[in-house]
Amino acid sequence: MDVAELLEAAALLVPEGAATADDLTLADVWEWLAHDQWEVAIGVLEELGDRPALPLAFWENLAEVAEQLHLERSTRWCRWRCYEARNGVIRAELTLRPAGESRRTGPFSGAGVMRPMWNIGHRTPDGDTVVDIAALWVEATPFLGPGERATVRLAPLDPQRWRGLRPGQLIAMHEDRTVGGTAVILEVSAPAAGPGAG
Repeated sequence: MDVAELLEAAALLVPEGAATADDLTLADVWEWLAHDQWEVAIGVLEELGDRPALPLAFWENLAEVAEQLHLERSTRWCRWRCYEARNGVIRAELTLRPAGESRRTGPFSGAGVMRPMWNIGHRTPDGDTVVDIAALWVEATPFLGPGERATVRLAPLDPQRWRGLRPGQLIAMHEDRTVGGTAVILEVSAPAAGPGAG
């Protein structure tokens, strides 16, 4: 499918009445599509994708459009959301330790490229800590640096090992043996349901 067809297919999966925080709606998307304003349309559709969470097919269509339009961050975001549609959503409030108290001395990209280790409470039979790996997406900011705090989304390498997390639980982030930051779990959601979810 071409860009217009993919965007139209995605738009058809958005429930009537859905609106962004700026009160943009599906009617606005159809207007931009009628005028070939694809980059604007994909941006609004990305925002509409959370109200409520939409199925895998929606995010797959947007990822394909973003890739065809060479929108690197949008491509990464839509692929991230494909992962969440398949595996569920984990959101947390992450606070990084200040520079000098951990390995990190500068900011990192918040676009899902970092894959730190996490202590989420697993232990070996002998009682030693077992860490699990999860990629990290920072919401609302492109970079996060030492001593800073932000809401993040986590994409575990092995989602099954993270199923026991609960809101309010404290977990620790590691880039080496030292704790690089701590996160309080805000949300743990099951995979999206509906057409295209599997």
